[in-house]
Amino acid sequence: DCLTKYDMPSLFPHAKGILCALKDKGVDIAIASRSPTLDVAESFLEKLGIKSMFVAQEIFASWTHKTDHFQKINNTTGVPYNEMLFFDDEDRNIVTVSKMGVTSILVDNGVNLVALRRGLSEYSQNRSSSERNKQRWFNF
Repeated sequence: DCLTKYDMPSLFPHAKGILCALKDKGVDIAIASRSPTLDVAESFLEKLGIKSMFVAQEIFASWTHKTDHFQKINNTTGVPYNEMLFFDDEDRNIVTVSKMGVTSILVDNGVNLVALRRGLSEYSQNRSSSERNKQRWFNF
């Protein structure tokens, strides 16, 4: 909602704590964002003190598909899509990224502890299902 790099941004209430906890546990975190003002987005990450927390920052100024963000994150990190967990406030992004194999969670008002728990639960279920399917193929 901020318009210039001189504005002061803020995070949703649980966001910084969640980012810090994930980072402390050794979880790699990436950004997949569209912003018409890349310089403002980068400035906000600096002001919020979170820029260094991310292993990949895919912030595109154009209105590209989220799949492009995830392809670049995958290329940068080597993390397979089925090992990624994604939170977004746009249903169309959830649908397209889910098709890539990414566990995707729709959030209304940012990531909070409830959304994180739901995401981790779905991620765990998806990983378990994937492992069971892998074992079936090995036993075939």
